[in-house]
Amino acid sequence: MKSRNNDPQGGRPKHDEPEIVVGLDIGTTKVTAVVGEVDDGIITILGVGDVPCRGLRKGVVSNIDWTVRSIRDAIEAAQQMAGVEIRTVYAGVAGSHIRCQPSDGVAAVSGGEVQKGDVDRVLEGARAIPVDADRQILHVLPREFIVDNQDGIRDPIGMSGVRLQAKVNLITAATSCVQNVIRCAERCGLTVADVVLEPLASAEAILSEDEKEIGVAIIDIGGGTTDLLLCVDGGIAHTSVIPAGGNNITSDIAAGLRTPVAEAERLKRNFGCALGRMVSDEDEVEVPGVGGHPPRRVARRVLSDIIEPRVEEIFAVVRKRIEDTGLLEQLSAGAVLTGGAVLMEGMPEFAEEILGMPVRLGYPIGIGGITQLVQGPRYATGVGLVKYGAEAIRNARRVKALQAPAHSLRSSRELEEPPRSGGGSSHAGGTRKPPPKPSGNRFWNWLRAAF
Repeated sequence: MKSRNNDPQGGRPKHDEPEIVVGLDIGTTKVTAVVGEVDDGIITILGVGDVPCRGLRKGVVSNIDWTVRSIRDAIEAAQQMAGVEIRTVYAGVAGSHIRCQPSDGVAAVSGGEVQKGDVDRVLEGARAIPVDADRQILHVLPREFIVDNQDGIRDPIGMSGVRLQAKVNLITAATSCVQNVIRCAERCGLTVADVVLEPLASAEAILSEDEKEIGVAIIDIGGGTTDLLLCVDGGIAHTSVIPAGGNNITSDIAAGLRTPVAEAERLKRNFGCALGRMVSDEDEVEVPGVGGHPPRRVARRVLSDIIEPRVEEIFAVVRKRIEDTGLLEQLSAGAVLTGGAVLMEGMPEFAEEILGMPVRLGYPIGIGGITQLVQGPRYATGVGLVKYGAEAIRNARRVKALQAPAHSLRSSRELEEPPRSGGGSSHAGGTRKPPPKPSGNRFWNWLRAAF
């Protein structure tokens, strides 16, 4: 098993050397590890590990040992498939503890032209708001920049001005929930490079640039929660979490049909339909009994009649959240459904009726390799975490290149500048050998002079 360095903070890998990036999606019902190889901006999927999980409740870790066991099994499965040793991961976090709040930052432009340092300072100023002691800031998501009186700027670097302002959205999370995710990964011998909001990662995997530009909503229906993310004018405009998901549908089926929860989940996956009118009255399903009762035949329409009210409730809350933001009319691209629960028959059609906008299922895009293993809405977060990690590594390399030591710059300049003495002149268009490095060994100095 070969090992590759996938830690963006460690070492300084060559630009032509591929990087291994691992996304760890810790969900309420499953843990998914996606291994990707990043080479010159191209992401190739090498392996996937997907195992059930019982250690979370509504997206929050409720049992450390069970969660650790699921993470370890998912990592081992991904390692065997990819043939690499996983040491560092980008972990996703979700749950009802996630909050989104707007903030502004202002900074003076040094030198009359906006540089990256000015942008960093204005974003740091936007972070400087009172946050509860038990919460931490996960992301600072810029919505727009304002240079002097010119607003609506996406990238202000290089523009002339004296005053830079930023309007951002701050994503905060409960510190204990984030630390529990990190602790579970560390108990598996992993290093968490970053903790990422899961719907933000899903957006990286399934959205096109055109959709982000004209406005789109991401609805991620997981096992314990439904995550909502709104993209307007190319940026993240809003995010919120609804404490209901696929597990609520399963519980309704188990109670309504008097069957074990595991069998209710199987019935939902194999025979469930969100719209009752799409089901024929003649279709029947076999429902196992509970407590020793024999199985019985039930019309499939009965199963759909149990599912439909819960799905309608989830989408109605989503529409209410969108209306409260005032951005409903700006979502010209409609909505994209992702998460394991959206594979149920009739989900896109029902969502279109309630939301009043075009709806499609979200599949990961922009990847290569064994894509058939991740071509489903349930893998959107895992693939998105790999894309997020690839971008983080790219940014880290760019920063290191900009912060190159002064002596390295001088050495490069000495190799490029013509000699200032000795009577020799550099041939135009040609290359000149660099001067020999000084050596303390007299024998080698004599050998160089002789030949």
